[in-house]
Amino acid sequence: MRFGVVVFPGTWSDCDFHYVISEALHQPVKYLWHRDRDLSGFDCVILPGGFSYGDYLRAGAVAGRSPVVDALPDFVARGGYVLGSCNGFQILCEARLLPGALMRNECLQYRCQSTQLRVENVETPFTRGMRAGQVLTMPISHGEGKYYAEPDTLAALRRNRQVVFRYATAEGQLTKAANPNGSLENIAGIINEDGTVLGLMPHPERAAERAMGGTDGLLIFQSLLGTLVEDGSFLKR
Repeated sequence: MRFGVVVFPGTWSDCDFHYVISEALHQPVKYLWHRDRDLSGFDCVILPGGFSYGDYLRAGAVAGRSPVVDALPDFVARGGYVLGSCNGFQILCEARLLPGALMRNECLQYRCQSTQLRVENVETPFTRGMRAGQVLTMPISHGEGKYYAEPDTLAALRRNRQVVFRYATAEGQLTKAANPNGSLENIAGIINEDGTVLGLMPHPERAAERAMGGTDGLLIFQSLLGTLVEDGSFLKR
């Protein structure tokens, strides 16, 4: 599987993703500059965390209008996958590739800590290798991670099973104490209706080696790789 990791001015998790994909997963990966529009040759494009364009205006607002993001709808229409983590999730919402918005943490503080995530939907390309209700451990590192959406949008997310991860306790309970940023309904990650674009605030690339505290983040990549191997849906170039 061929991965492209987008680099914006201010990106800071691009090298982490590149390392995990090349060294832990042994998959081909290249950096994509934010001005690139040609996404041919890639199966999955990753929007990493950081402070793209210094988070001017709003987190992800400027990056959400960049050339490489403008090219994503056509890329997805051709069968490509997109993964956005942290600032990448914010960018996907700003670009309207995912519904809702990421707002200032309810505590009004930057949160950098380990969190537990309950897997809500295992019928997506990014979660097919997980168990329903499984609790994963991944770190967060953000100041604007409170997921917000209008009531009708939340209802649609529930109806279409687009909520993929929720913040939970180690036992899988959805509590306010387990919610680090005040996200509505403890939402930590969602997917588009077609199941091809995933956004989550936690950092799977920082949970990919035992030396870093755990490997739960690898499950997202392994699920995606398993999906493509099984159905033969690698992009035809």
